[in-house]
Amino acid sequence: MAHQAGGKRPAPRPVPETSETQTYLQDYGALLDTVTFPSLVVDHRWDVVLANAAFGVLFGGMRPHPTAMPEDNFLRFVLFHPDAGRVLGDHEAGWCLPMLAQLKGAMEAYGHDPELQAVRRDIAQDPLMEAAYRQGLPHWIRAVGERGTRLDGAVRLLLHPDPRRGPTECRIVEETPRTLSELGFRRLTLVPRDSRRAPAPVRRPRRSRATPAHLTVVPPPGN
Repeated sequence: MAHQAGGKRPAPRPVPETSETQTYLQDYGALLDTVTFPSLVVDHRWDVVLANAAFGVLFGGMRPHPTAMPEDNFLRFVLFHPDAGRVLGDHEAGWCLPMLAQLKGAMEAYGHDPELQAVRRDIAQDPLMEAAYRQGLPHWIRAVGERGTRLDGAVRLLLHPDPRRGPTECRIVEETPRTLSELGFRRLTLVPRDSRRAPAPVRRPRRSRATPAHLTVVPPPGN
């Protein structure tokens, strides 16, 4: 479902240029680096404001991409980077659809935002992505309910680049202090679950780059 989105991204929303805010974010970044689990701070359009070293290790093997690097905008990375499925297990159902739901909510709250509009345009340019957003997403939301669209508490599969770790379930924990919230930011941490609980087998379907398979979340034409 990943798509090579084109065009130049609008510049990220600037952090308020006050010494107090800058100092707070510097100190919070230092705190983030003490966390051993991948953790990041994003704004309402998923521009990455802060990310710790564990996040860098997890996604450090991604090839360069003009608009969808994980340390720049996590939403774009999940949806558009061709390597995202190498780390984000069960990529379509476990990551793409929940992030499309996040985009839908952000569009409802900040529909005027040029970056969110740019993401929506890039989705519209890809028939599979557009079908997922228009048809697959409403179907999925009806199936899981609104609660299922929230990221906090969700369990997702990671395929860690360290072969000693391999497929690992993680729980997404959102923990945002008041100051970050007032700045319009949120913090998410990927907490690995007990390795003794074996995750479900990982299926890696072979898909032709020239003729991608139909999305499993979208009913095939004629059905």
